[in-house]
Amino acid sequence: MSSADPEAIVKEAKTIAVVGASNDSDKDSHEVASYLKEQGYNIIPVNPTEEEVLGEHAYDTVDEIPEQVDVVDVFLPSDKVPEIADDAVRAGAKVLWLQEGIENEEARRIAEEGGLSYVEDRCMRKTHESLQKN
Repeated sequence: MSSADPEAIVKEAKTIAVVGASNDSDKDSHEVASYLKEQGYNIIPVNPTEEEVLGEHAYDTVDEIPEQVDVVDVFLPSDKVPEIADDAVRAGAKVLWLQEGIENEEARRIAEEGGLSYVEDRCMRKTHESLQKN
């Protein structure tokens, strides 16, 4: 997953850490994580205020996850993202993906210098759905 091609990332990814995952079904993070889980992805919630989300144990930070993470999918305000980028690099993730409306140049620099592919301001669900139509 060296390419920052969102479609290729969605095709190749197996394990997705969802930062900001919530049990609140009105939140985008819950809806997108639920969709991705239904599509067969291994979803790992990251939220220090939740014990579990969608039946999966929730971790406080990305670098606490004991297994290899392909994509760190972020649903937090832009100013929180550099810290998540640092965690993703430490965790050995392959991709830092910022959902729609989230952009951060410092996070991009941290991710790319740490060897991660970087996607911003794009929805994983919408990207996956567009591939299903083709």
